[in-house]
Amino acid sequence: MTISIITATYNSAATVRDTLSCVASQQYPFIEHIVIDGVSNDNTLDIVKEFPHVARVISERDKGIYDAMNKGVQLASGDIIGILNSDDFYNDPRVLERVAAAFKDPAVEAVYGDLQYVKQDNIQVVTRTWKSGKYQKRFLYYGWMPPHPTFFVRRHIYDKCGLFNTSLRSAADYELMLRVLLKFEANAQYIPEVLVKMRAGGMSNASLKNRLKANKEDKMAWKLNDLKPYFFTTWLKPLRKIFQFNPINIWQK
Repeated sequence: MTISIITATYNSAATVRDTLSCVASQQYPFIEHIVIDGVSNDNTLDIVKEFPHVARVISERDKGIYDAMNKGVQLASGDIIGILNSDDFYNDPRVLERVAAAFKDPAVEAVYGDLQYVKQDNIQVVTRTWKSGKYQKRFLYYGWMPPHPTFFVRRHIYDKCGLFNTSLRSAADYELMLRVLLKFEANAQYIPEVLVKMRAGGMSNASLKNRLKANKEDKMAWKLNDLKPYFFTTWLKPLRKIFQFNPINIWQK
């Protein structure tokens, strides 16, 4: 069972080495790592060349990160597909081994776990922990979603459900997971462990203006799938994050 990992990069020299290193150090042997670059003008591609495990590198202009992810998915040949952004990294060398073990059950179509946010300049400091919990369909109506960097699906799910909707700027991952889990009712399994660490800093939550734009896109994600959320669903989604923060570590250097 091969796991394809898609990493989109653009001027990612400051962080991409951690991403590449964590994939190279995985103890699971059957990995296809694909890097889709948006024509970086720093030394991102030079760093990528240092890692012989990378199966394929494409560097060309794209229409944004979700377009890059779509290119990677279309190139992937693995049985399982996961997305690992260029400022994310796996928590330990056995993450993909545990993901593969979960997919040994042929009934499982999607797998996800927990995620931790770390400081940009000190990845040892955890500022937020996203504990997903076991999946229940009704949770999505209460603002729940799995952290996308921990979300793995069988390749046939993309064939059946489609790719990322590039008309969305910040909610394309949310829309895809709504489509997979709620509209197509994929059977999902939770791994109760931190699978991925992500450097803190998200555009959608950077300001009230951006949060309002993100909320509008979240609503559109439901509408695009002919799904009807509760009136409070898209407002509960960001509010759930409040309980994930570690107020002590946020200020720690």
